[in-house]
Amino acid sequence: MRLPLDPDDTPSEPAPAERDAAASLFAPAAATPSATGTAAASLASGTAGAPLAAGTAATPPAAGTAATSSTAGTAATPMFRQYQTAKSQHQDAILMFRMGDFFEMFFEDAIAAAKILDLTLTSRGKGTAAEAPMCGVPVHAVEGYIAKLVRSGRRVAICDQTEDPRNVKGIVPREVVRVISPGTVTDPGLLEARAANYVAASLVSGTSAGLALADLSTGEFLAWDGDLARAKEILAGYGPREILHVEEQPLPSDLLGDLAGRALLSPRPSWTFAELSARKTLLVHFGLATLDGFGMNGRPLATSAAGALIAFLQDTQKTPLGHIESLKLLDAASCLVLDQTTRRNLEIVRSLNEDGSRATLVGVLDLTRTSMGGRLLRDWLLRPLVDRPAIEARHAAVAELLEDRARRERLREILDPVPDLERLLARVSLGTAGPRDLVAVRRALDAFPLLREKTASAASARLREAGEGLAQLGELASLIARAIGDDPPLSARDGGVIRGGYDPDVDRWRAAHGGARATIADLEAREKKRSGIASLKVRYNRVFGYYIEVSRANLAAVPQDYIRKQTLVNAERFVTPELKDFEETLLKAETELTTRELALFEEVLAKTAAESAAMRRSARALAEIDVLAGFAEAAERHGYVRPTLVDDPVLRITGGRHPVVERLSGADRFIPNDLALDAAVEQLVILTGPNMGGKSTYLRQTALIVLMAQAGSFVPAERAEIGIADRIFCRVGASDNLAGGQSTFLVEMSETANILHAATHRSLVLLDEIGRGTSTFDGLSIAWAVAEWLHESPACRPRALFATHYHELTELALLFPRIRNYHISAREYRDTVLFLRRVEPGPADRSYGIQVARLAGLPREVLARAREVLANLERNEFGRDGMPSLARGRITSPGGTPAGAGGVDQLPLFVPASEAPRDPVLDEIQELDPDSLTPLEALGLIARWRKTIRRTP
Repeated sequence: MRLPLDPDDTPSEPAPAERDAAASLFAPAAATPSATGTAAASLASGTAGAPLAAGTAATPPAAGTAATSSTAGTAATPMFRQYQTAKSQHQDAILMFRMGDFFEMFFEDAIAAAKILDLTLTSRGKGTAAEAPMCGVPVHAVEGYIAKLVRSGRRVAICDQTEDPRNVKGIVPREVVRVISPGTVTDPGLLEARAANYVAASLVSGTSAGLALADLSTGEFLAWDGDLARAKEILAGYGPREILHVEEQPLPSDLLGDLAGRALLSPRPSWTFAELSARKTLLVHFGLATLDGFGMNGRPLATSAAGALIAFLQDTQKTPLGHIESLKLLDAASCLVLDQTTRRNLEIVRSLNEDGSRATLVGVLDLTRTSMGGRLLRDWLLRPLVDRPAIEARHAAVAELLEDRARRERLREILDPVPDLERLLARVSLGTAGPRDLVAVRRALDAFPLLREKTASAASARLREAGEGLAQLGELASLIARAIGDDPPLSARDGGVIRGGYDPDVDRWRAAHGGARATIADLEAREKKRSGIASLKVRYNRVFGYYIEVSRANLAAVPQDYIRKQTLVNAERFVTPELKDFEETLLKAETELTTRELALFEEVLAKTAAESAAMRRSARALAEIDVLAGFAEAAERHGYVRPTLVDDPVLRITGGRHPVVERLSGADRFIPNDLALDAAVEQLVILTGPNMGGKSTYLRQTALIVLMAQAGSFVPAERAEIGIADRIFCRVGASDNLAGGQSTFLVEMSETANILHAATHRSLVLLDEIGRGTSTFDGLSIAWAVAEWLHESPACRPRALFATHYHELTELALLFPRIRNYHISAREYRDTVLFLRRVEPGPADRSYGIQVARLAGLPREVLARAREVLANLERNEFGRDGMPSLARGRITSPGGTPAGAGGVDQLPLFVPASEAPRDPVLDEIQELDPDSLTPLEALGLIARWRKTIRRTP
């Protein structure tokens, strides 16, 4: 906070901190070269190398050998020993080493960072034994560079100066103050505001696994143990960005699923996962004598994973984790289960086409006003409830806010300016919060009494309880308002943090410091008058402080009490006793002011941290109000209705719509449809119809309506009666898993197998085109057997929709009592097809594949030939072996070659329709006029045709 008098003042030589930063990193201490004033100074023998050309970067030394190779023949400097110690402790991270105004990176770290950050890679000591690749970034812009490194999946260790260089003689102390990785970021610029940021720990033992998950940015901490298959679902559901595991035990690929290649895998020492060590870590962290209160008794795998995760966070954050106050044991039975395939196919938070969040359920429903509400909404949609009273409590709150528009709009107005209190509190607890964070906390606290007032009279118990959950922290809000200015600097060390009038000492030292410019101007005027030198200037730089500069031409007029300080080419610099006294007074004022402001800021910060538990609970309550108000807003905007929940396994929807498709296509263009499923009467629907007719949309909208209802939202329908589901399975679409070496059909069969093993009588199963990834006969047989299993298995029998192009499956409705046929209607008009998109009873008569192919632009010749082949196939003349199935034994091929058993000739399968053999029965039928036949004549014809057909081999 020193006050230079002229904006162009620059130091003629570096201050002690700058000399430290500029010193050769690897040169002997006695031979440290003079500085240049920049942080990018020579690393070896004072020689500054030019930027390396592409492909010429020196090969970095192997980990652990840098010190030896870089200091061959010379003693390591104290600074290099600092670097060596920090790097040896963080071999798996890019080490950013603070040198003056820059964070520098060396050796392999510099090569990797230069590529990721698009920096110029330089080399220090080029051509010497101490040659070292190097690059750096300025301190004031480091957060942006850290963000880029973390997004690329790298871990970053920050080695910072731990003391003010102005107060240190010799080498400035440095140590790693924080390790940042994809799972441990807390800075707003590195986080997605409306999505949680989890780091996980996993311990696998045989077919069982223990998991722990933490969001360091909010303090959420979860644990679970169970079978390996369920562990995969939990990991996929939370989507951690980083996963810890025992370093000698790589995670199974079937546990990672889609997270493989997306989450950073971090090996940790096996002892951190040992149950006794992990338990001790947890007990010490929470200050408890037992973990029974968290339900961890008898759960060794969950305990081991949770303890290892806490140890990792303590190691990387270098500070107590005060905001992680409790451990929640996940209860799989408390939520509707959505496996990885279902979440992907339903496009809840991510579009299959990766065209942004707008084409997702979250994109439609997220009308929340705060980041906390946005994150809670995602959690509710990915983990809907199965407890009917809890769901209906949410529905009641939404209903009240939908009806009372004035209350809803006022609540959303109050919520609009509220900052992300959860993440602010994490930074407060971790000690990384700045003055602006405290101002933001105050703004959040200011909203609490207003929200309590608007919810106090609510008829909904859920809404009232959320309002009552907002802590009364008016005194803390008042303290922050009185102590911290409205627009403080980013860092408390920059000064100007404490509001005037809050502390007498701050006011006194600030006044003394603030009068410096006037004092200097007065002193300069007096010295000009006393010496008679009109060009005399009082100046400042960081090396000498304040001085009087006199041009060489006026040296004869310099008063006797001037003390020479420095000689320049065209001038000389002096100090006077009065100027020295002023500088000492100013420096004291500056030091005292900075010290006092820092102390007061830390005091307010500590008082804020002391209330963090109450504020964290309040933040959750505030987020719930936000989500409920957002649900009500969505219901009004989009025309949603309150669903009726029942315990029976039924699903009756009138006028159901797809919440996302109707927004993208226009609500007036979307065709609503009904659905009736009842495990006792209509358990399984076989749905047929044309491609592009809307079968997949119908399946997905059914799943989304159930999901939305159990999350607490109203649903897109005219009426909905929903039997609560324990799981939703949505197997729609096909894709390869190339990385896993799995074909489309294998992926399809794996997902189907998971459904058949895991579904219960309370589940909802939606299957689209099972069996299409293989031959027609194999696929048809598998699809048939799957449908039978869903209907007949005593342990399964879920409500199910089964969309298919295998029209043979419609015969299942004739064989099984709880299977029904429905179809998506379409009409053929002038060689094209009109999609009516209505779901109607009965099977479809055809799939209109050729008409759809015409819409896709296939050549006319291909379409014509396809019609010929289709005509042959539809005559049902050929069996699986290619033999004629109706005329077997009486058709010869054009060449007269016998075909099939018994020397029967075979016609080629794809013979043109014009050359196909004529069937006398069909010919006679085509020539008949049904209107001219009497009933007796019709019966006679049928009898004769039956005899003809029976005589056919």
